[in-house]
Amino acid sequence: MGLLSLNPSYGPAKRRTRRAGFAYRAKARDDHMQKILITGAAGDVGSRLTELLRDTYRLRLTDIKIPAGLRADADFVAADLADRAAVERAVAGVDGIVHLGGFSVEGPWDTILHSNIIGCYNLFEAARLTQVPRVVFASSNHAVGFYPRRRRIGTYVSVRPDSRYGVSKAFGEAVGALYAYKHGLRVTCLRIGNVADAPVDRRRLAIWLRPEDLVQLVRIGLEHPDIRYEIFYGASDNERAWWDNAAAHRYGYRPQFRAEDFRDAALAAQARLPNDPVGDGYQGGTFCSDEYSGDESAED
Repeated sequence: MGLLSLNPSYGPAKRRTRRAGFAYRAKARDDHMQKILITGAAGDVGSRLTELLRDTYRLRLTDIKIPAGLRADADFVAADLADRAAVERAVAGVDGIVHLGGFSVEGPWDTILHSNIIGCYNLFEAARLTQVPRVVFASSNHAVGFYPRRRRIGTYVSVRPDSRYGVSKAFGEAVGALYAYKHGLRVTCLRIGNVADAPVDRRRLAIWLRPEDLVQLVRIGLEHPDIRYEIFYGASDNERAWWDNAAAHRYGYRPQFRAEDFRDAALAAQARLPNDPVGDGYQGGTFCSDEYSGDESAED
């Protein structure tokens, strides 16, 4: 299982540095396309990526339920992430994994534990056992949600999860690092903001991620020759961003969509929302204020 097909300018005699950017080569659908597993394929982000990546890779899809509109010829494997044997069957024979699966919002501890923590560990262990070389892990901005909005942060800050869900994403980043450095997997963690066609309020003007820009980040994780273990922020070209995404830019990420193009509609929608004394001060928004029992002032 080698690296995915890259721009011909990469190679033993002529490899560009990361600073020079990363160019993709268009692929035609043929038997040489690498097979990529998308977990959580029935979810909104999984469904979007399936459509956007189906002409680039041969896809295998997995979830606990059948995705809506699944094509008759689709390679789909039903699997509960908490079932190690089922996960091993799902990952067998693929060349890379985009791990979106799990419980995608805050939930009870037992739900988060089984879906996002045990399930995430099972995914990485199955990748090791079946020798899958690359994993792109869908982390979340909620792994660092308790940083104040007035502070711009990079990828090297300590985690500050804003929820049990955020804890599970911080766990996934740590497991990814373990499997990268101990077992040689190439792992990319994407601290995703909000994947949507447009930002719909003030917070999302800072964290919005257009699906087509997410595809760029996923492809860097699946294809870039220099990836070992990296954390990127999943955000488009957002003027109000709270995140320094220099790490992604070093690997050639060039977001094509601007949040400010939707500013007027987003701010108009924001004006109709109730004030949130806690959530409005922190990057994690309502994930911070939900169940909150601390000091209401956002700290550094």
